[in-house]
Amino acid sequence: MGKQATEMLKGVLEGIVLALLAHAPTYGYQITASLRDQGFSDIAEGTVYALLVRVEQRGLVDVEKVPSGKGPPRKVYSLNAQGRDYLDEFWRTWSFLTERLDQLREGGG
Repeated sequence: MGKQATEMLKGVLEGIVLALLAHAPTYGYQITASLRDQGFSDIAEGTVYALLVRVEQRGLVDVEKVPSGKGPPRKVYSLNAQGRDYLDEFWRTWSFLTERLDQLREGGG
C-alpha cells in the first residue's frame, strides 16, 4: 500500500473496525486478520489495538474478557448502542464524501 493510501486509511480505520464489530463481537487479533484478508495487509496489530483502546475509552464498544486456550483471557469487543450511532454517522459522512468526490472526478466540481 502506498503512502497516500496509508494516510487515507488512517482517517477511516476507526469506521472500518466498528463496521467489522457491527457484524459480530471479536478480539483484536481477529480484527487484524480480517483486515488483512480484505487486502489491508499493511495494518499493524499495534495500530488496531491502539484504536480499540480509544473506542473503548470513548464508550463505543463493550468489552468482555473470555478465557483463551492459549495464554491470558482475550478481550472480546462488541459494538454497543453508542457505537452503532457513531457508525451510522460514519456511514452518512462517508456517503456525503464519496458523492462529492465522484462529482469532482466527473468534472462537476
